Amino acid sequence: MKLEVYKKDGTKSGESIELSKEIFEIEPNDHVLYLAVKAYLANQRQGTHKTKERSEVRGGGKKPWKQKGRGGARAGTSRSPIWVGGGRIFGPKPHGYRQKLNKKVLALARKSALSYKAKATQIVVVEDFDFEAPKSKEFTTILTALNLKGKKTLFLTGGYKKNVYLSGRNIERVNVLEANKASKYN
Repeated sequence: MKLEVYKKDGTKSGESIELSKEIFEIEPNDHVLYLAVKAYLANQRQGTHKTKERSEVRGGGKKPWKQKGRGGARAGTSRSPIWVGGGRIFGPKPHGYRQKLNKKVLALARKSALSYKAKATQIVVVEDFDFEAPKSKEFTTILTALNLKGKKTLFLTGGYKKNVYLSGRNIERVNVLEANKASKYN
């Protein structure tokens, strides 16, 4: 598969790039892609949710009233879950949500995502994409020239380019990442 290389002003540069068949032309595996996205989202969770149960709530050390002779139900503590100020029954407890996937499965999911993008012709290659100073206005003009303004866009750079990142971070629906840090979810 060949892709045209564009300049910053949106015109074709006359060059083309040959995409690797082992990455961009494989049969995408939907289930592996689903597992990778599910694991990515699960790994974003902190798992620090917690409520106090009856043994953790402050107070309630004294028996509220005597066991017999009052006509009411028995009560041993004022921190019972059915009382106001009492503990929570079966409340959430902290636990981890981490999900591990094998390296080969993650690699196949990445290839599947890239193959889907290539088949849908949603990959655009831009030559010499860098700025002298961080300017969001210049970044927006490039998006307009490439017909990407207002669309969800992921810019992948070869390495860390500070000015490109600073220029694109304030633009809505635009993400700028290094190519090796892109996930299957982006």
